[in-house]
Amino acid sequence: MDYGKNVFVFDHPLIQHKLALIRDENTGAKEFRELVEEVAMLMAYEVTRNLPLEEVQIKTPIGPAKARMISGKKLGIIPILRAGLGMVNGMLKLIPAAKVGHIGLYRDPDTLTPVEYYCKLPADVNERELIILDPMLATGGSATMAVDFLKEKGVTSIKLMCLIAAPEGIAAVHKKHPDVEIYTAAVDEKLNSHGYIVPGLGDAGDRLFGTK
Repeated sequence: MDYGKNVFVFDHPLIQHKLALIRDENTGAKEFRELVEEVAMLMAYEVTRNLPLEEVQIKTPIGPAKARMISGKKLGIIPILRAGLGMVNGMLKLIPAAKVGHIGLYRDPDTLTPVEYYCKLPADVNERELIILDPMLATGGSATMAVDFLKEKGVTSIKLMCLIAAPEGIAAVHKKHPDVEIYTAAVDEKLNSHGYIVPGLGDAGDRLFGTK
């Protein structure tokens, strides 16, 4: 199904294989954390595909050569606490110079709306291309609020990266922020009455950190 020009669903076999293991209820916290980190790293290749390059002159052991390197683009990684933390190290393995900010949100169990409790961002956040990390894009409330915060800080380039998205979450984000590109490994069927993605993978934060 086509979810619009700003939604990118990864069908790479390695990503899909690891996602199947992540979904499995028998996967323990240690393996779950490792798999989430690995999938985040694999997805980072595509999320950063359009970074600008510049030609540089280097010297190989044989002689001078022209090569291409990333042209000083400033990047930022913004995990939504707490589950987004599980994706950070995978991203930093590929883009170690990126700055990391944190946005703390939780979902009210009665209203299913997000509530902010923490926000710490790099001082030059408005000069960076930012990638928001959250394993699950369910109702879209937390992601939309995170984008709101960042745009209020003057950020103009924002991407959202998640493992699994629900159609309702995609629609909610793009209703308010159609410019935000969404990268995901899967778009599942729907949300249930409790706001969980079906079939999803359960509560990503609990599975990452071994809590209930």
